[in-house]
Amino acid sequence: MEVEFASNDLEQLEADNTFDCGFGQDIVRGYRKRMQTIRAALDERDFYALKSLRFEKLKGERQHQYSMRINDQWRLIIEIIENKPKNIVRIIRIEDYH
Repeated sequence: MEVEFASNDLEQLEADNTFDCGFGQDIVRGYRKRMQTIRAALDERDFYALKSLRFEKLKGERQHQYSMRINDQWRLIIEIIENKPKNIVRIIRIEDYH
């Protein structure tokens, strides 16, 4: 899938091995792993197929967003933008769910 970022920090976090954006090393490692999964996916059905991601649509005012697990505590919040030939995944933020 195509990827775009809501902030430069999230883009730099994926690309720059020396940048941690204030997150712990386990979060950074999990984020980079999720980014590899996102880039390799053909569409969002691939996310649903990987049960370990716990990919789910959010509700209420955030019903246009989705979350996927980075680890037990942290989630990656994304938006999926319909586009041809490939949808675009917009990386919004990393959130603490506890």
